[in-house]
Amino acid sequence: MRVVIVDDESLARERLVRLLSRAPDVEVVGECADGRKALDAIRDSRPDVVFLDVQMPRMDGFALLDALPAGERPIIVFVTAFDEHAVRAFDAHALDYVLKPVDEERLHHTLARLRARRGEQRAAARYHAIAQAVQEGEAPGPRGVASSPAGDRLAVRNDGGRIIMVRIGSIDWIEARRNYVRLHLGTEWHLLRETMGRLERRLEPHGFARIHRSTIVNLDRVAEIQSRDTGELLVVLTNGLRLSLSRWFRERLEVRLAGR
Repeated sequence: MRVVIVDDESLARERLVRLLSRAPDVEVVGECADGRKALDAIRDSRPDVVFLDVQMPRMDGFALLDALPAGERPIIVFVTAFDEHAVRAFDAHALDYVLKPVDEERLHHTLARLRARRGEQRAAARYHAIAQAVQEGEAPGPRGVASSPAGDRLAVRNDGGRIIMVRIGSIDWIEARRNYVRLHLGTEWHLLRETMGRLERRLEPHGFARIHRSTIVNLDRVAEIQSRDTGELLVVLTNGLRLSLSRWFRERLEVRLAGR
């Protein structure tokens, strides 16, 4: 992790440099005594993390953040002698708020949180790269070399944070889950951050149809359509699962099934 330290107290900067130097994965790439110099240092060195004091001459820590565009902001850890700024610090999306004098054990906790955040950022970047490649019809292979066409796969993140490729044909049905959709594959399921509308358009050429505002099915898995005495319509899958069929989608579903 590339780190810039911003603090107008030289002793505080020296202590933080000394403590951080004991971490093998941390490199201090800049030290600044005021916000204006820090602004230039951050733009020049592009650090991953900034340890930032609040009260400084010329430009305080919050003014420094306001001067940085959201897309250029590194991870922020506030380091200050005053605890009354904590609420405002977290409103500014700081990762942590550490009081001076910095305790080594407390700093270890902060570094652990930083490593976790950096891991999340790398996983997210990898996920978006794969998702974009899949959308464009290619998936990145080893060492960045494009592999075979991947239009029949979806990139999803499993519980361990790893990106896996799911073959569209292996999906039985899909349900909406707030800002996500849940892909059901036999006894397994995966979450994907996507809207039902976009996913419906993406999967329709692969033999999928929407049967409800919150449900999409693989037509190869549809065994029959049932109508209950209550008037409720159901789509029965080959595994026996019964899913509600909206009357709005019934006619279109029947046409799609008749054409198979």
